Amino acid sequence: MPVAESNTQSVISNPKSGEVVVSVRGLTKVFKDFWGRSKAHAVNDVDFDVKRGEVFGLLGPNGSGKSTTVKMLLGLLYPTKGHIEVFGQSPRHVQTKARIGYLPEESYLYRYLNSRETLDFFGNLFHLDKSDRDKRAEQLLEMVGLSQTLTRSVGEFSKGMQRRIGLAQALINDPDLIILDEPTAGLDPIGCREIKDLIIALAKRGKTVILSSHLLSDVQDVCDRVVIYYGGKIQALGTLQELLAKPDTLRITTPVLPRETMERVLEIIRKDSGAGEVRVDNPTQNLESYFLEVVEKAKKASEQTSGAQSGARVAEYLRGGETAQPLSDKVLEKLTLPTAPAAAPAARQSAEPAVNAKTLDALTQAEPSPPPSQTALQQKMEDLGKADEKLSSLLSKKK
Repeated sequence: MPVAESNTQSVISNPKSGEVVVSVRGLTKVFKDFWGRSKAHAVNDVDFDVKRGEVFGLLGPNGSGKSTTVKMLLGLLYPTKGHIEVFGQSPRHVQTKARIGYLPEESYLYRYLNSRETLDFFGNLFHLDKSDRDKRAEQLLEMVGLSQTLTRSVGEFSKGMQRRIGLAQALINDPDLIILDEPTAGLDPIGCREIKDLIIALAKRGKTVILSSHLLSDVQDVCDRVVIYYGGKIQALGTLQELLAKPDTLRITTPVLPRETMERVLEIIRKDSGAGEVRVDNPTQNLESYFLEVVEKAKKASEQTSGAQSGARVAEYLRGGETAQPLSDKVLEKLTLPTAPAAAPAARQSAEPAVNAKTLDALTQAEPSPPPSQTALQQKMEDLGKADEKLSSLLSKKK
């Protein structure tokens, strides 16, 4: 299938369009077996750019190479061939890693920490001041709707609540590049809508978002451009308008017309369209919009909950210090007006000291297993001693 050329016309207004944040050229990753033989071509000669303020979607069936591409962008895997630049540097550049926020497909969290302790831990990895960590944690927990669950350990959270706290930890360092892998997995429709609103808000503030998802409706709602993988190769690339438009079909929407008028209009259309199909129906809203409308009406009689709530506002530090506003479609238009370009890398590094590679790798590590207890070690030593005595007794009998 031919690849569509993108005209880079973004649906979302970019504060500084044209600045390339991620550049990928000839990217290839071949996994090999123990004997060095090629086992799988996960990614095969891939080229694409992602620009500042853009929401870029990675699509494709399972095993098509999306996750492998994301891991190479994060510096967790070395490419077999090709070249990657993130902010003009190698993905393994330490200062570059400090400008990236990552939400993995599975939430790797320390289950015995509560929400605030979790954010404090990840904020400490980026060497944020205690006051900054506390302030950002409070704003993020309110934003993702977990401000009522401060005393609960994250191990007790549902999958949807874990995705919410996972998103909060991905934003604790105020990243310029945010990579989200299935961010709405396990979320209720309200949470999905809030995450999509947040992604649009971040993009309008000049943040760059790379979104990998199997939920095509989510991608269609927020992405400027998408790339579709299959077999490790790019099968299609372009804006949604380029890829989805049907130039040989038109849709006309009008108010309700009298029957006589409709018949005259249809007669004219059928005469000019020949054998083409002419269809008349009523436009409908999507199920998500209808669901949110029903829930909004029911909120007037709502009660307190110990679970996740609707997010109240975008965190202040993510909005560049603007006045806090409710997180809704109309207000987001005011919240996310373009601002001045981001500070130079040198100034950003002085404000947020870089974190070393080992510390950042801990973001994607599962909680380490506890060491065996002293009693267990003693028991193993006694068992070994008894086995040694039995072996000695058998050898003496043979002699």
